[in-house]
This record gives sequence, C-alpha cells and structure tokens, in this order.
Amino acid sequence: MSTAVGGHSLDLACPPDDVTAVHTFLASVWDAEPSVTPEDRMALELALVELTSNVIEHASGGGGVSCSVRLDVGDDVVEVNLTDDGVAVPIDPSAARLPDALAESGRGLALVQMVVDDLRYERIADRNRWTVRRGLTRG
Repeated sequence: MSTAVGGHSLDLACPPDDVTAVHTFLASVWDAEPSVTPEDRMALELALVELTSNVIEHASGGGGVSCSVRLDVGDDVVEVNLTDDGVAVPIDPSAARLPDALAESGRGLALVQMVVDDLRYERIADRNRWTVRRGLTRG
C-alpha cells in the first residue's frame, strides 16, 4: 500500500489480496483525510468494496487479476479510479438495476450507483477502468 502525492493509491494482486486490503487502505485514507464525513466514508467504502469484489469475481476470468486503486480527495469531491488487467466487462453501469429480492447476486453496481454521483466504466487498451465520483458533504 502506498500514498501518492495529491492522493492515495493501492495496488492489489488477487489472489492473495482481497477486499480486506481495501478496508485497511481506506482506514489509512480516512486517518489522513479527517475532513471526510462519516456518511461519505461509508458510501465510498461500500462503492469501492463492491467494485473491487466484482473485479475479483468477474474480471479475473477464473485466474488472478491485478488492480490499482487511486483515491483523490478534493475540496468538494472524491474521485476513485480502479483499474485492472482482467477481461473486458460487457456492461453498462448506468443500466444496472437492483434484482429481485430473492436473487443471490447482481446488486453490486446498482448499490454503487445509489451511493455515488457518477459511476463510469471504460476499456482502455488491455485494462478496465472504473471511475467513481462523490460530492462531499461538509459537517
């Protein structure tokens, strides 16, 4: 885990890394960014854990996947970029909807959309890039 100038970054190799590393990373970010409110912290943690879980499960193609997370805290917005070297994802995040209450999966992207202002996905060369933006509340 490393912190970059102007932001915070984390590199994962899954396996052996998993979403536990994301929780640990975010705890260190919040220690360094005390102005981020608990509400924003919870929303961003939900979003990043869901996205990372989806990448580990779906983009790995049955093997491993390497991910990089970059989190930038601005005066009024947080932007998170999650990139991975996994297989292309044939999905439009804006089309994600919550499934039937009895469904066992399929909630991840819909939940992320509920707690952030912007969720985007693009394939750049041989990498997936997820971008999340959330306006900060000031308490």
